[in-house]
Amino acid sequence: MKIKLILIVCFSLLLSACGDERQDRINSNIQSADYLLDNLGNNLDNNNIRNAMLLKEYARLLGGDKPELKPLLAQLSRDATREGPTYQGLLQRLKTVREQPQVLGDIEAQLFETENLIEASDPNLFNDALSDPLNVIADMSDGKLARVNAISKQQSLNANGAEDNGAGSQLVGNPGYGQWQSNSSGMSFWHWYGMYSMFSAITNPVRYDRWSSRRDYSYYNDVGRNRYTSPQQAKSQNDLAKKTKKQFGNNRGFQSPYAKSKTGASAMSSSSRQAQKSTPFAGRSSYSKARAKSKASSSFRSSKSTTSRGVRRGK
Repeated sequence: MKIKLILIVCFSLLLSACGDERQDRINSNIQSADYLLDNLGNNLDNNNIRNAMLLKEYARLLGGDKPELKPLLAQLSRDATREGPTYQGLLQRLKTVREQPQVLGDIEAQLFETENLIEASDPNLFNDALSDPLNVIADMSDGKLARVNAISKQQSLNANGAEDNGAGSQLVGNPGYGQWQSNSSGMSFWHWYGMYSMFSAITNPVRYDRWSSRRDYSYYNDVGRNRYTSPQQAKSQNDLAKKTKKQFGNNRGFQSPYAKSKTGASAMSSSSRQAQKSTPFAGRSSYSKARAKSKASSSFRSSKSTTSRGVRRGK
């Protein structure tokens, strides 16, 4: 009985140690993310991020040609600052993992989120993420301003067999700018936030099921979604895809808008290329993957050692 009790205590201590190690990693990651996000903010303040500078300049130039768009352009150019939805979204996620970690799920989900925040704070990754609002302005300039980090609009539409959803289409699906809302018939349409609602006056409504199958390339939807989406937002996106698939039935062949990546990038940083290779929302931290790999390797070595001894015994 004593031996059994000792084993139970040892096992509990082992589990506690594992949990403590992951919690230590979370705490360390939170500190790192806090530092890196502030560093990213300083880079924005000091105009050290190329696409942020271009975003401000593009907004200024198009505002001169089309003054009626100035309120919308001013809102889009906020993403070149700490006040923009992309940067603010990262701050809110850091606050959540620090103050309300339980809403993210278990300790592994919390660790995974802190690792995502560290990667999303990379100035090179953030620079690439700004290509979406930047190219929205480029497309509204009627060809006067060049797209950045992306092929031309017509080339992209042709390559992806996509439907032209008009101005702002690169931002559709990005929770920093709007959300999907259902009407009385159960159909989901894209609803813009605040000043972005000016897009509604110059484009047709975007219906979720059509957009899912005919959307064009955007950095967020095809590369950055893994890093610039909170766990709650990711769940909402996945729930909507499941709901729509059930609504239309398998005969319609509905697929998630993220089931297949689109073509359209002309240049990306190594940080973005690495993010693109990552499994979307895998939910497993690098710590967990490393431990699993270590265990598998250890098991293989143990099996190989046992087999070798067995062969020798056989001789």
